[in-house]
Amino acid sequence: MKIKKNDIVKIISGKDKNKTGKVLKAFPAKEQVLVENINIKIKHQKSTKGGQKGQILKKAYPIHISNVAFVDAKTKEGSKIGKKLVKGKSVRISKKSGTVLS
Repeated sequence: MKIKKNDIVKIISGKDKNKTGKVLKAFPAKEQVLVENINIKIKHQKSTKGGQKGQILKKAYPIHISNVAFVDAKTKEGSKIGKKLVKGKSVRISKKSGTVLS
């Protein structure tokens, strides 16, 4: 999986299409990412025996990586991510601008 934590991504399909956000967590086994303020769902929580009242929670859920595109910081557009050998180390690069990603 080429998209990592702290990358800026753009949603390319679904209810949040054309929104951008920062990746908070990546789930490589499921091929999903958790994006900040994207795919928010409402969860109803029942009251507990301890006297706590029931409440409505807003929670972010993961989104599949096929529905997100990496946003290049230089061009501010969607870009693919490639790999390149620099000084014997494999680094990620943006295919559009050719910049090395951290």
